[in-house]
Amino acid sequence: MNFLIIGGDAAGMSAASRAKRNQPDLNVTVLEKTTDVSYSACGMPYNIADPDREIEDLVVRQAQVFREKQGIRLLTGHCAEKIRPADQTVSGTAADGSDFSFSYDHLLIATGASPIKPEIPGVDLPGVMVLKTLDEGRKIKAFLKAHPVRKAVIIGMGYIALEMCEALHERGIRVDMVKPRPRLLPWMEETLSGVVREELESNGVGVHDGHVIERIEQAEAGLKVACPDLTLEGELVLIAIGVTPNSRIAADAGITPGLSDAIAVNKALQTSAPNIFAAGDCADAVHVVTGEKTWIPLALRANRGGWAVADTVCGKKTELPGIVGTAVFKVFDLQVARTGLTSAEAEKAGFEPAEVMIKSRSRAHRHPNGAPIWVQMVGDRKSGRLLGAQMVGREGAAHRINAPAVALHTRMTVDQFSQSDLAYAPPFGPTWDPLLTAANQLLKKM
Repeated sequence: MNFLIIGGDAAGMSAASRAKRNQPDLNVTVLEKTTDVSYSACGMPYNIADPDREIEDLVVRQAQVFREKQGIRLLTGHCAEKIRPADQTVSGTAADGSDFSFSYDHLLIATGASPIKPEIPGVDLPGVMVLKTLDEGRKIKAFLKAHPVRKAVIIGMGYIALEMCEALHERGIRVDMVKPRPRLLPWMEETLSGVVREELESNGVGVHDGHVIERIEQAEAGLKVACPDLTLEGELVLIAIGVTPNSRIAADAGITPGLSDAIAVNKALQTSAPNIFAAGDCADAVHVVTGEKTWIPLALRANRGGWAVADTVCGKKTELPGIVGTAVFKVFDLQVARTGLTSAEAEKAGFEPAEVMIKSRSRAHRHPNGAPIWVQMVGDRKSGRLLGAQMVGREGAAHRINAPAVALHTRMTVDQFSQSDLAYAPPFGPTWDPLLTAANQLLKKM
């Protein structure tokens, strides 16, 4: 049996490795258009922050290891271009210009996502960068090594933008951030978003939200980002306004698209075409809270999806229950975390949301080195269900968010969550954990 995989990063290589563990005699072929496989993309901003670290440190497993130790036919430099479901074949072009075609019994599309570039003049100028793949990280590090960058402009204010803001600051580069929409993090409760803005500005970062970007052009000192009411200059411009799923090859094959142009899959990661699966950033998912389709690219979901597809291909049908959109990122000394729905998302999904925002402490009263921690929590007035939570703090937010994430997966009510037996010791939190305080306050509103 031939198991063919398009894409050699998280979902693709997880599927390939697990399939060979499950069934060593299975023929597993992976087509990867670049020369890089199995690397920690999420670690790139932190690697870029350190000029002495090699970008290759992020490679989890070399391609040759997959070939020699696991018996996977891993073909790098092979760009898949066309799927023919009727013939069960995939064709494309190799790096040397030659054509190839492979047949399959089961096919996994694990093509990931690509950074979005705005359609404005100057996006292709030298010094204008994006960051999604290891090679893009490699180019940024090479550019910083070859050029004396003193100022940089980041277009966008999402997760990657904020992490790269800190990375460039670590290298002594002054950073300005700009985006068209108002508010730094529009999905975040306003008080919490204000805390993040204050952290950025206290580290010398220019935060310019609500400014339409008209063009990027060359300037005397390097590059210039021009808005109708603002001009920002720097030797480097990083575009970080989000990503879009690499689903074109599926759409061209007549496979049904899902939300945000991702590939529509069921809980077993099966597409609308027989024997074709999709997993990772190119595929949609079910949101556990709403029960509706969503597209939230997540590293854990990609790896877990690869495992699930491999198990199904090897005869053990596996379904994934869904996601709740749990995410955490670092902004200088702040931990920023979220899970589930915002109040606006909850209302749009048909709930009757109530929300509360509280400020507490990361450690017990008067215990040294504690810090403020802010918690926002959303519940449903009709059912009493917990719907979502957000947290910001200098410590204690990143791992605390896992408690409401688990509660969302088990469909707990706010009342049930308020009775959770959470751990307590003065160095780690007050007797009433900030999450429990938020839940108790939310109950009063509900």
